[in-house]
Amino acid sequence: MPLLGGIRPPIAVLCLLILALAGLTAKVLGPGDDAVVPKAVLTSQQYFAEDGAIALRASIDERVTDLQRTAAALNAGPRIEPERVLSDLGKTYQKWTGTTVLDLESGDVLAARGERIPLAWLDEDVLTGEHALTPRMVRLETGDVRLMTMVLLDWEGGPQQLLIASNSLSVPAINMGPFRTMSVVARDGEVLATAGFEESEALNSDKQREELAFLQKQMSRLSDQAAERTEEHPVTAREPGSRGYPGVSGTLLGDDYAGRVTTAGYASLASSDPEEKDSVAAGLGLTVVAMLPVVQQGAAETGRELYGLVAAGALVVLGLLAAAVLWAAVQRPLLRLFLESRRLARGDLTRSVAVPRWGEAARVGAALERLRAQLNGTGEGPGAKSGKVRLGMRVPLAATAVLLLLWCVPVGLLLNRTDGSVSVPATIVNDQRDRTDLIADRVRRALNEAQADLVSTSRLIDADAPDAAETLLTDALEEHTRYQALYVVDAGGEVVARAGGDPHDWSDDEDLPLVRVSGKGDRKPVIQAAAPVPEHKGTTLVGEVRVEFLNSLLKRPGLGEVRVVNADARTVAASDGFLAFEKLPGDALTDLVRAGNVPVGAGPVENGLLIRDGGDVTVAAAAPFSGGGIASDLGWTVVSSQDADHFEIAAYEREDRSVLAGMLGLAAIVVCLGWVHLVVARPLRALATSAEKLADGDLKTVHYPRYQDEVGAVVRSLELLRQQLQARRQNQARRPAEPRLGAGGR
Repeated sequence: MPLLGGIRPPIAVLCLLILALAGLTAKVLGPGDDAVVPKAVLTSQQYFAEDGAIALRASIDERVTDLQRTAAALNAGPRIEPERVLSDLGKTYQKWTGTTVLDLESGDVLAARGERIPLAWLDEDVLTGEHALTPRMVRLETGDVRLMTMVLLDWEGGPQQLLIASNSLSVPAINMGPFRTMSVVARDGEVLATAGFEESEALNSDKQREELAFLQKQMSRLSDQAAERTEEHPVTAREPGSRGYPGVSGTLLGDDYAGRVTTAGYASLASSDPEEKDSVAAGLGLTVVAMLPVVQQGAAETGRELYGLVAAGALVVLGLLAAAVLWAAVQRPLLRLFLESRRLARGDLTRSVAVPRWGEAARVGAALERLRAQLNGTGEGPGAKSGKVRLGMRVPLAATAVLLLLWCVPVGLLLNRTDGSVSVPATIVNDQRDRTDLIADRVRRALNEAQADLVSTSRLIDADAPDAAETLLTDALEEHTRYQALYVVDAGGEVVARAGGDPHDWSDDEDLPLVRVSGKGDRKPVIQAAAPVPEHKGTTLVGEVRVEFLNSLLKRPGLGEVRVVNADARTVAASDGFLAFEKLPGDALTDLVRAGNVPVGAGPVENGLLIRDGGDVTVAAAAPFSGGGIASDLGWTVVSSQDADHFEIAAYEREDRSVLAGMLGLAAIVVCLGWVHLVVARPLRALATSAEKLADGDLKTVHYPRYQDEVGAVVRSLELLRQQLQARRQNQARRPAEPRLGAGGR
């Protein structure tokens, strides 16, 4: 009889799942097929390239935005001579390689500063049409490529002027470590700029020069591959950006030389929000490639190839035992009940029912035997009862679960366990340090830009006209999302004009820095940047930088928890939630911050550290603010830390695979045995109760099968037996009345 449900499908599925899990276990826990380069190292290069792309995009967009804001501010004021325009621009922002003011009507150069800007590329398409004044890349006579940004200076009563600023597409000024190289690549694969290569004349031997030539060829080849891959759409790319990166990013593996393999990460310049279309840098088609030669990974531990085979074999043996228990204790008695009940329903009452030995099946078998005796008229009546065996189907189900747990628990909790002695590649520690320094550079530059924007805005403020100043501050606050409040403070500390949130106290003390932090005891720290208002002594424009803005700069995948701390190692900003000025978690991080701020040579340096505490391994790094700008004197440090088990290292991957195998085995137990319990055990328990009631004389209750399986078939047979018993009782009630009716008539 073909059955769609019942006991057979879950047992069959359990066997199939065990065989599949055994094959998976033999594959993932078996032969050591560790990659030549750990995945964690490749992923780190991808993250590094993404960081470089973010830094380059932010740098380009910031330069374009600053020039456009400057032009808007100039156009709103009185006419200024071109020489003064360039002079003020150079004093406020030191970021362009060359600037030029051009008379659009005559084409004459009115003023020029810095690098000479060629004008042959200026034509009608550049100045008119849909893409007028769009920044574009121009190649100089020297072969270098520059990004030309143009804005229009338009005052009443005079001809229009064109302000052109050029800046290089060089690799962002970030710490790349001693061996990493980075390049900026165009759409066609041309390398526009590189950084990190040593000069050939500084090398000491022919072997080093040969290695340099090899690395340069690798960079050229990998740059071509990266440019080709980044032309794909982020959604359809073969290697989409990791963890939400809006552009296309991925990893590449090059050739090996002298025992070191060339690894590279690449990332296209993309807007911080894929829906935004106003990023100039994102439309240039540039790609950042970060390349690092790493030492080849050694062979896997000998004998490890047997682990997976032994675990798979043990699972097959225990799985067969579990299937045998279910077959002997559940399936076989249930099929026997089905056959016996069908025989009785067909009227074959000559042979006694083969009663199973225990459980609900025994209760049903005993009830069937009593029903057979009642139908046959030779056995006990409805009032007689037989002994009931209370051990149910829970016992074989529990035994099956125990057999499978004997494999799941040791594999998931004991096999391939790691401890504090796990080897972490030095490349990962170095990358943690270098990427932390990159984040520190981003935060420092952001604060410098905030103060520079205030300097530019302060020149337009008239402290004697508060209403006009408030209007200017309101417009500036809408343009600069990094601020939560802008206000002008006079020499007496009174707020003359304001926009945004409530202002905090500002002391006009020359000994205090123009960028400072306060707010101890509050929920959030207060970060203030300021710029003196020209021609109004003692008057200062103050901007409060949003802590959320700094927090957003710290959130990067692959760095773990990132914090900005002050000179006292107290938290000012963090990638995750924090309390204002709280201590760092752990003395090791505090000591790392102090060590990083110890002057060495030209100044503080970044440090990386591998912390082993019992069975925990943590990779941490600290990078003090260094470089130019007003924010470099704050004494702040960026600290990052993350558990090593987050890295894709072979030891941790094997542990994760073991845990996954144990969890999959546990899932198979829950699914299949839960299936048996719901579809077979519970209906069979209800069937045993119904059969006993019927054998005890309950002929009124109609029995309906709930499932089309073995239990349902027994229920149908039980209903047929009920009907037969009911008909037999009715016949017995009519037989004594028939002779009396015949005797009374004549």
